[in-house]
Amino acid sequence: MTEQEVREALTRGGIENAALEATLLCETFSGEALATALARRLAQYPLQYILGKWWFYRECYEVSPACLVPRSDTELLVEEAIRRLPPSAHFLDLCTGSGCVAISTLANRPDLTACAVDLFEETLALAARNAARNGVADRITLERADVLLPPTVPTRFDAILSNPPYIPNAVVPTLQREVQYEPAAALCGGTDGLDFYRSILKNWQTVLKKDGFLLLEIGYDQANALRALAAQYGRSATVMRDLGGNDRVVLLQ
Repeated sequence: MTEQEVREALTRGGIENAALEATLLCETFSGEALATALARRLAQYPLQYILGKWWFYRECYEVSPACLVPRSDTELLVEEAIRRLPPSAHFLDLCTGSGCVAISTLANRPDLTACAVDLFEETLALAARNAARNGVADRITLERADVLLPPTVPTRFDAILSNPPYIPNAVVPTLQREVQYEPAAALCGGTDGLDFYRSILKNWQTVLKKDGFLLLEIGYDQANALRALAAQYGRSATVMRDLGGNDRVVLLQ
C-alpha cells in the first residue's frame, strides 16, 4: 500500500489531516501492520495511540490509552509555567497523565524540579518512561494520589500546575468518537466540570509556599466560574487565551 493510497483512504474516511496522517502511518508501519493501522484509524481510533507516540511542545511522548492525548492547547500552560516560575523553583503537577506538562516545563527550564501526581499506577509508569526519554528523570518525583482528596505530599511548592479533568460528566458521551477512546477518568470533571478545581483550591493549595501561584487549564466556557471559585479562596484570577482565541489557562495568585 502506497502513501497516496493511504491518504486517499483517509480522505474518503473523513480524516481532516489526511496527508499528514498518511505520512506518519507510512513512516511507522508497512505491509500488514500498515493495513491494520489504517483500519483502526478509519474506525476513529486516535492516531496518537496507533503510533504509540505524539509530539507536544518541543518534546516527544509515549502515549497510550492510559493517558489523555497531549494537545497543542495545553502548550499555553507550559509556556506560562516556563515564563513565570522563579529560579530553582519546585512545582507540583496534578493529574499528570503522560507527564507532558511537568516534563516539557522541566526540559525547557533546567533549573527546576517537580513532583507529578496521578491516581493510576499504569499512568505514573508511563510518565516515568516519558521523563526518562526526555532527560528529566533526575529532576522529577512521581506520586500516586487522588486529587479529589486532601494531599499526602508534605513538601511546599512554588507553584501548582494542572490540566485536570474538566468536562461535565453528561457532556463526555457527546464528544467526537475518537475522544471516547481516551480514559474517562481524564475527562470527567463532575456534574458541572469543576470538581477538581474545587479540590485543588480547597485542599491542595495548602501545600503552596506563601507567594506560590496556580496555573490551571480550563474549558473554553469556564473562566467566569473559575473567577468566582478563586475569589472564595482569596485568590485573583487572570485568564489567558489559546491560539484559537479561547479561554484556556487561568493564573491564580
